[in-house]
Amino acid sequence: MSSHHFVKEQQEPALLILKTEGVDFEQIASLLEWSPTVLVAQDAVEAVISWGIKLDVVLADLDFQAKNSHLLEEQYPMKFRTLVHGDFLNEGIQYLKETEHSAVNVVGFDHKDVFGLESLLENLDIVIIDGPIRYFPIKNGTFRKWYPEGSLQLHAPENMLLEMKTGETTAFIKINHATFVEVEEGFSSFQAKGIFWIGEFMVG
Repeated sequence: MSSHHFVKEQQEPALLILKTEGVDFEQIASLLEWSPTVLVAQDAVEAVISWGIKLDVVLADLDFQAKNSHLLEEQYPMKFRTLVHGDFLNEGIQYLKETEHSAVNVVGFDHKDVFGLESLLENLDIVIIDGPIRYFPIKNGTFRKWYPEGSLQLHAPENMLLEMKTGETTAFIKINHATFVEVEEGFSSFQAKGIFWIGEFMVG
């Protein structure tokens, strides 16, 4: 039983919470449905515990660990991960790779900084939850999905050209700071020469 559960855990996207400012618990509640591995940066621990979320790994410096050793008992079998890779995000990603996770939802990361993550995407699917929008990378330059009528954000390096087809319409879109597009109900497809990110409004 336990081994089956272990396999399931690695297949489910982990949840990495870096900050909780501006984050509504309702936004991430759906991400907890399948009991993911939960990693939390030290500054977000208090808020995450107040939401009633069980911690698996706390990313922390030695000073925080010394002052909060009670968490090891209160959140058992939680463990501390000492910061050695420079920042909480990279420490969390390193842990997930070591434990053979293949996907992670990251909360509390500014989507404008996603281009710095692209070197990490080879062996890990990363989704960024920023405000009401979830951003995910299109690694092979082509994406097609059924959408209800609504808005999407296209996020890519400034001036990148994307081809978008929605309904009977084909358009070429030059990306600027925040490029929102309207899609018709049905399949929409996007194509570009390089990695780009799509932002979907989270419902629920």
